[in-house]
Amino acid sequence: MKGIIFDMDGVLIDAMPFHAEAVKIAIKEEASYEIDKKIVYQLEGMPMDELVQEIFKRNNANKKIDNELVEKISKRKKQIFKEIENTPLIEGVNDLIKELNECDCLKAIVTGAAKNEIEATIDKMIGLKNFDVVISGDDVEQGKPHSTPFVTALQKMNIKPSECIVVENAPLGVEAANNAGIKCIITLNSTPLDISSDFDNLILKETKIFQNTKSAIDFLMKWCCNNK
Repeated sequence: MKGIIFDMDGVLIDAMPFHAEAVKIAIKEEASYEIDKKIVYQLEGMPMDELVQEIFKRNNANKKIDNELVEKISKRKKQIFKEIENTPLIEGVNDLIKELNECDCLKAIVTGAAKNEIEATIDKMIGLKNFDVVISGDDVEQGKPHSTPFVTALQKMNIKPSECIVVENAPLGVEAANNAGIKCIITLNSTPLDISSDFDNLILKETKIFQNTKSAIDFLMKWCCNNK
């Protein structure tokens, strides 16, 4: 038995543009500080509170960031996201899941998103019944880039790292897969990130890069379904 672990945002659904915009607006409103939305993509997969702190750290912002401000930004971001979100399904996802359902391939989702967000999007757009395991940000104490989310998924799937492959689109997700000792492929889809700079030192010799999820279908089918 083999398994595939999918990241959610940017791999199965295209919610990242709305997350990035919501973070940018929330930080502007609550902290009077402008950010480049690209940094949100660079930190995708990190819990929201940690993401906010890391943004100010990386930008060397001369702002006092205490827990109260972080909480205000996080709360406002959730509100804005609900107001502007109109997430589409990534092209090719339905076809991929349908084909994988026809063979003995375990499927999991590992995401930093909250459980209620997964239920509101994945269940409606794809169907949670199509996945054997779902690990949300609520299920683990340490999110990406720590290996914990992927290791937890492996344990629930009852397979070894060598029997699994991760499909990611973000640097922290790739780093987490590397830390867990799991082979990883990258599907770029709509990310504004650059492979040569934003994924620096994360690309291993066996890492394959695809322009989108759709173009990875044949590879994933052959890998998980033994060419059936």
